[in-house]
This record gives sequence, structure tokens and C-alpha cells, in this order.
Amino acid sequence: MEDGVFLSGQMLIAMPGIGDPRFERAVVLICAHDEGHAMGIAVNRPVEGLTIPDLLTRLEVKSTIEVPPDLVLLGGPVDRERGFVLHTDDYSSGEGSLPIREGISLTATRQVLEAMAGQNRPPRRAMLALGYAGWGPGQLEREIRENVWLICEADEALIFGPDHELKWTKALAKLGVDARLLTATAGRA
Repeated sequence: MEDGVFLSGQMLIAMPGIGDPRFERAVVLICAHDEGHAMGIAVNRPVEGLTIPDLLTRLEVKSTIEVPPDLVLLGGPVDRERGFVLHTDDYSSGEGSLPIREGISLTATRQVLEAMAGQNRPPRRAMLALGYAGWGPGQLEREIRENVWLICEADEALIFGPDHELKWTKALAKLGVDARLLTATAGRA
């Protein structure tokens, strides 16, 4: 963004009236952001009926532990066949893991799935998403200037919390914004 300030590790909160149903009430963790692009994972868009154990079974990843039946999330509209795991940084796949912010990393390798299935030391907390949200040069900055997104600090509860329905409201509350008072229409003074 301006003066080299980028948003990696921050969360975007979609404003009402975003104009794109794929991002209505979305909360997105920005995983990478520089002058050329931005990439994020929506953390509150569950894929109905698809759990992590279901997906591990489909991918023939054998589990040695009972994997919690957490829902797989839709991380965004880009590359929806590709899986991404946001996780605590107590797990690392070496060069396959991208540090996002202190305590949080992103990995998109089969090894992280095997770790989640108990074959290696699993991360303390993890969520699996299919696809991601992507922006080209200057696109995210323009959307922020146009008040399409609000920005808040990321935390483990927002990223990994199980109540996906309330994450948008909770993210707004971190900024002191009451979701009930937001409107999709713009006014003039």
C-alpha cells in the first residue's frame, strides 16, 4: 500500500453491499501482499457437508488419530481445486510453509494433511480451505479506498473459531462497529 505498508497477516472484513456474492460478509486473512499482488483465505465460508476427515479420506490420507469433524472452508473463488491449510506455527513443512504473522503459517503440501491426520506432529490449530482470494497490482488498495473492505488485526479466535456464522460480526466488533448499524447504501452529507 502507500509507503510500503502491506497487509500480510491482517484481516479484511467485507462491507455490506460489496457487490460480489462470493464475498458477502466475508472475513479474509491476507496471507501475502506486496506491490504486485495480494492473496488471502476466507475464514468464514464453510463448504456445506464437507469435513476435513471426509476430504482426507477422498485424498487417501490415512489417519492415525481421530480428526475433528471441522468443516472445510471455501477460501476464495480462485483455484478452488487446490487446498490450503492455515495453521499455528508449531508445525512447519520447511520451505513449503509460508509464515503469515507471528504464530500463523500457510502450507499447501500433502505433508501438512498427513500431519493433521496424526502421521507427524500436527499443528495445535488448523483449518483447511479450498481456493483463495487474489488481487492484481493495486486492486486491493483501490477496493480499500472505495470502502469495500475494513481492516482488523487477525487473531486465533477469528481464524480458527468454529462459529463461522458469527466471525463477520466478531471482526467488526474488534473495530468497535455494530454490524446491525451498517447499511449497504451510501449517503451524502
